Amino acid sequence: MFRNTKAFSGFSVNNLQQAKDFYQQKLGLEVEAEGEFMLRLKIAGGNDILVYLKPDHVPATFTILNFPVDNVEETVDQLTAAGITFLQYEGAIKTNAKGIHHGDGDPTVAWFTDPAGNILSVVSE
Repeated sequence: MFRNTKAFSGFSVNNLQQAKDFYQQKLGLEVEAEGEFMLRLKIAGGNDILVYLKPDHVPATFTILNFPVDNVEETVDQLTAAGITFLQYEGAIKTNAKGIHHGDGDPTVAWFTDPAGNILSVVSE
């Protein structure tokens, strides 16, 4: 039924202007306003991601958006310099002082949040 559909993802935020500023200025994405209550993140590959206003937004407890990068260490350094704080994890998934997880056989990954508390990551390609 959906084999040939061009599915897309979406997630909520509690402040559209903060989201626009973050995704555009901090992450360098092209962001388009889609009416009064929605943004469109222009992502390489052709399927945009919708970001919509939800006043009673509750952030997900899992990663909602992953950004594949060539070098996680460099990207973390650049984002940290831009004011982004990386999450720290202990236990089965453990991060180093920079917030980077280097697992045996796992991809290298680091997690951070947007202004609405949604969890995002940079992950090795």
